[in-house]
Amino acid sequence: MLDLSGKVALVTGASRGIGAAIAKTLAAQGATVVAAARGTNAESSVADIVLRGGKAEAASVDVTNQAAVEAVVSGTVAKHGRIDILVNNAGIARDQLLMRMKRADWDAVIATNLTAAYSCSQAVLRPMIKQRGGRIITISSVVGQMGNAGQVNYAASKAGLIGMAKALAREVASRGITVNVVAPGLIDTDMTRALASGTSETWVQQIPLGRLGTP
Repeated sequence: MLDLSGKVALVTGASRGIGAAIAKTLAAQGATVVAAARGTNAESSVADIVLRGGKAEAASVDVTNQAAVEAVVSGTVAKHGRIDILVNNAGIARDQLLMRMKRADWDAVIATNLTAAYSCSQAVLRPMIKQRGGRIITISSVVGQMGNAGQVNYAASKAGLIGMAKALAREVASRGITVNVVAPGLIDTDMTRALASGTSETWVQQIPLGRLGTP
């Protein structure tokens, strides 16, 4: 286990699923976690972390609002003096065949899954460069590599995250900042449970273990 004592981590989409699991794991390893989500959604994750003896605070933020993202980052730095880890995890799905997909559903997925990662990553760069170190970790998806019928918007957003991370890594490696992507397969979360049963079963058939992953 890594010792993250003294490190400050910002995790977006930390209210449930993969994001909540990441926030809790970072806290268990000693990091002070800023759990970001819409409204008060991250408060349950924070309460669980504190109950286990970890350090965490909730941040109410809509990651599609760049000014709000910048405010959370600047507030975190002002309070804690640094920001060491950013986990771009916030994401949504608005599944539909492209022929029937509404422009609003395309825009919402790109804004939440891809553009928000741009906003968050850009916001943490100055403090990370100033402290000459940092870790930016983005949660993509196997769908961004393989594609999946009915998820053109989601696949595009997740593939975009991979390209963005590869380019950004080249920009900031010399400043001691690493940029990496995790591309999970199908994980048992609220989002995947909302998939049509046929879609979920098709994916499970492609998994060698024959079951979904867990957060």
